[in-house]
Amino acid sequence: MKTVIDAHKISKTFNPDTIPVHAVRNVHLHLEKGEFVALVGPSGSGKTTLLNLLGGLDKPDHGNIIINDIDITKLSPNKLIEFRLHNIGFVFQSFNLIPVLTAKENVELIMHLQGWKKSVIEKRVNTLFQEIDLIDKLNVRPAQLSGGQQQRIAVARALASKPKFVLADEPTANLDTKSASKLLDIMAKLNQDEGMTFIFSTHDQRVIDRARRVITLVDGSVSSDVSNSVKQNQSMPVI
Repeated sequence: MKTVIDAHKISKTFNPDTIPVHAVRNVHLHLEKGEFVALVGPSGSGKTTLLNLLGGLDKPDHGNIIINDIDITKLSPNKLIEFRLHNIGFVFQSFNLIPVLTAKENVELIMHLQGWKKSVIEKRVNTLFQEIDLIDKLNVRPAQLSGGQQQRIAVARALASKPKFVLADEPTANLDTKSASKLLDIMAKLNQDEGMTFIFSTHDQRVIDRARRVITLVDGSVSSDVSNSVKQNQSMPVI
């Protein structure tokens, strides 16, 4: 399989001039097309920061991140925005839904920006809302939805335009078992049928059990990287 993400010795430190916080330390990571990966580790281990670096939402202090042969650390801000728009779907821990837009408008926004036909957008949105059991919430604004419903909308938004990569920060944190299982089923199907690559930051054993690769971070560094063939023969703790 082709390596589609190559993070080469990346590091990120916050507050370097006052009280330094070494969020990511010299991480070297290869990801191949169609991987289904869980990043695990204690709070503060660097999971969210690593996701933000891989998605181009933040820039490493050192190292390079090459995605599909493009070094995103060298892209201009405008080129980086364009790259994210056409390649990466994000699920944020804080949802980041636009409050003045309806649930439907939040999900379809990226497709409009990408220039999809209106009829195709309508069909895609309706299909997603049926799959996440929120077809009756199309015209409801985020403030009128529960945390779990907002989380499902956020996941639908990330999947809507069928990006090459989905970076998901605690995507099941606010979901009951049924909703979490349904969303994981949807993502697993897209992963299998379309080769979409998924990287999850998670504490959720339900996600870890589905992952085919589990990468553990401790103090910003990779402490273990376990493939599914090994994981099946040992219990992976929720950290």
